[in-house]
Amino acid sequence: MSRRFRLIATATISLFNFAPAFAAIYELPPEGHDVIGAISTVVASYDDTLVDIARRHGLGYHDIVRANPGVNVWLPGAGTEIVLPNRFVLPPGPRSGLILNLAEYRMYYFPEPAAGETAKVHTYPMSIGRMDWDTPLGRTQIVAMAKNPAWYPPQSVRDEHAADGDPLPRVVPPGSENPLGTRALRLGIPGYLIHGTNRPAGVGMRVSHGCIRMFPEDVEFLFDRIRVKTPVRIIDVPAKVGWDGESLIAEVHPLLEVPQRLTEETPEHIEALDADTELPEVESLSKDPLTHITEQFIATTADRAGQLDWDLVENLVRRSDGIPETVGISIKNAATSAAFE
Repeated sequence: MSRRFRLIATATISLFNFAPAFAAIYELPPEGHDVIGAISTVVASYDDTLVDIARRHGLGYHDIVRANPGVNVWLPGAGTEIVLPNRFVLPPGPRSGLILNLAEYRMYYFPEPAAGETAKVHTYPMSIGRMDWDTPLGRTQIVAMAKNPAWYPPQSVRDEHAADGDPLPRVVPPGSENPLGTRALRLGIPGYLIHGTNRPAGVGMRVSHGCIRMFPEDVEFLFDRIRVKTPVRIIDVPAKVGWDGESLIAEVHPLLEVPQRLTEETPEHIEALDADTELPEVESLSKDPLTHITEQFIATTADRAGQLDWDLVENLVRRSDGIPETVGISIKNAATSAAFE
């Protein structure tokens, strides 16, 4: 299937305007339903860039560039229709705490609903560690939170800047020159943070020294709604498969170019770690995108039979633009199955 979804999804979206971007909060669909949001379009004005448009609509750099092939990033042109890929298959696994999907450059936050409230999910674009400063995979938690943090650049980062003729001080105070921005959430993995940035144009790219960067308005919004000891799961899932009614929906992103480090920590171990503890390096096996699809399909259909159209899957993998598409259906009887082949 080549057409892109432009229909309003069944999930309800609430948009809170924190200029220049929006914080997207969706009603969490019940178990067995895995898709939120909707694809829409907007018309660029003469002074827009794709980066501007992305930030206004809760998207990162790669989100909007891949959804609009052939459109000039810095001068899309007045009147150009821009696709906004705000439809998402929820990541696999438990819907709790924070889930950071590196391959997707996106985080999902599942807050505990108050009594009588409908469960929600927040989603935000993010930056991850570049190839020589990778972000580790694994389970951890938020162990500390800070407003207007000072930055103590590690020696490795200071050495890199010195080699480039741009020496850093031992401490960078809060302010416009501080790359942590106005908020920081410290993870139990030593040396890693979720934080804002003084360079928001890079959100949605692989540009950090391993930390997770967010738009300033997004991290401030999240900061006021999250707490210490919130569990965090960092995953690398380039292909997601989920149910939307009777349809199987797949969402495919390009594979990350190098494997990420992996750590599996218990909360007790995390809290006992020294700040200088070294995490082990472990080899991660690269997989073909179709293997990722197959694994997610098997998991998604464990309790409900479904069937994929592999021609549609292969076309989606060739695109790998992150835009979800229908690639299968539920199987109710043999006639239904045969009709879809």
